[in-house]
Amino acid sequence: MENLSELKELFLDVQQNKISVEDALTKVKTLPFANSSITDLGFAKLDNHRKFRQGQGEVIFGSGKTPEQIFEIVKNFLASGESSILITRLQTEKAKILTQKFLDEKINFTYDEVSKIAVAGRSKKIDSSCYVLVATGGTSDIPVAEEAALTLEFFGTKAERLYDVGVAGIHRIFSNIEKIANAKVVIAIAGMEGALASVLGGLVSVPVIAVPTSIGYGANFGGVSALLSMLNSCASGVSVVNIDNGFGAGFLANRIVSG
Repeated sequence: MENLSELKELFLDVQQNKISVEDALTKVKTLPFANSSITDLGFAKLDNHRKFRQGQGEVIFGSGKTPEQIFEIVKNFLASGESSILITRLQTEKAKILTQKFLDEKINFTYDEVSKIAVAGRSKKIDSSCYVLVATGGTSDIPVAEEAALTLEFFGTKAERLYDVGVAGIHRIFSNIEKIANAKVVIAIAGMEGALASVLGGLVSVPVIAVPTSIGYGANFGGVSALLSMLNSCASGVSVVNIDNGFGAGFLANRIVSG
């Protein structure tokens, strides 16, 4: 590794109190990339340095990858020191193949068919001292919500679920107002016109992450109408992620809570 000498010098500086641990950590995070920080599998280049830079390791996007490719990526990450790997958008057929492959290797593997989320490796302890509220406008939005909730739980943040509380029956929101008010972050997931984010944004003093979904009738335009409504929310403190991006919302909410 080209940076080994630099890294050794940095450790010696810490040992000799020439630099603080915090400053050394910052330097490690910003070390330039070297070939040894990347594992080249031919079909994928694994970023082994990401956990140092971002605090979380690389997540595998399952769609478009073969079960064999996913299996090799996971095995290499686990071999490099990762304790668990999150896999998103994993189709059921691939999950069945991977379940047997990981069983043969005696590697723990769990799969949720609703969210299409899988986890390989050891489960992480969830911090129950606070929670992120994951709310949906309708039952049809639950797959996206579960992607957000399971992402939160993978990173150790408690997810409190509140499903089917859309504005068509707004009393359902107010009957859960205490649960909403005590959340550290609120994730509002809705299709149709996406009004849930504005309503929740007007009720809480914490960040609201809005997730438009592709659920809705023709003029919903596959989630574009909900996306535009959320982007134009009149409630302050509402941010918006991409259509159906439950993972992105969960990842961001975890950073807010743990940061």
